[in-house]
Amino acid sequence: MDLTLKVWRQAGPKEKGRLVTYEAKGIPEDASFLEMLDIVNSRLEAQGEEPIAFDHDCREGICGSCGCMINGRPHGPGQGITTCQLYMRKFHHGDTIVIEPFRARAFPVVKDLVVARSAFDKIIQAGGFISVNTGSAPEANTIPVPKPNAEAAMDAAACIGCGACVATCKNASAVLFVSAKISHLALLPQGEPERERRALAMVAAMDAAGFGHCSNEGECEAECPKGISLVNIARLNREHLRATVRK
Repeated sequence: MDLTLKVWRQAGPKEKGRLVTYEAKGIPEDASFLEMLDIVNSRLEAQGEEPIAFDHDCREGICGSCGCMINGRPHGPGQGITTCQLYMRKFHHGDTIVIEPFRARAFPVVKDLVVARSAFDKIIQAGGFISVNTGSAPEANTIPVPKPNAEAAMDAAACIGCGACVATCKNASAVLFVSAKISHLALLPQGEPERERRALAMVAAMDAAGFGHCSNEGECEAECPKGISLVNIARLNREHLRATVRK
């Protein structure tokens, strides 16, 4: 298929960016979106032009690094997929595709479609962990965990930190991401000792990073490639209120 791409090109964080038009001809329908960008970049390099910079790693929907805005949607059309899992058969011959980086103050553009998501790392460093003595792995059944809690914790742990929730929220809120990380540990007995400190520290780090407030409109859940539920946001609010009252 033949496509017209309008790609955001920005040489660096302090440079002015703009949309540049490229013709992408003869793209296989079975190619993934990132493979399509690979094809376009190979042609640009053959012509002596600078290739389009974009994030990628595992290309299996696990790492969360491949996020970009495709026709105004994080990860493009489709539900429950990352950009690397988007295939060109979702588009039609002759389509125009607009490709931009995630837009958020906390995600500054590094180059072209690459943004710095280190703000997520700072939130995790603030409390998204448990402090335990290292050693051999304990017996799995040493600490009983109710099945509903175990399943809810695993659902929350599915978050890959791609930032789609931030990109789609009109306030660039990271509440869904933070709520998933807090819920994961709050639901398990291993997370109980640091439960209150964790909630306060991670929310404070989120605010300090420049993310906005929750819009309560649910775009984050709708665009999340792993289907992280808004239920986790309600749990985050309860955890933070509990920690605030008891501190």
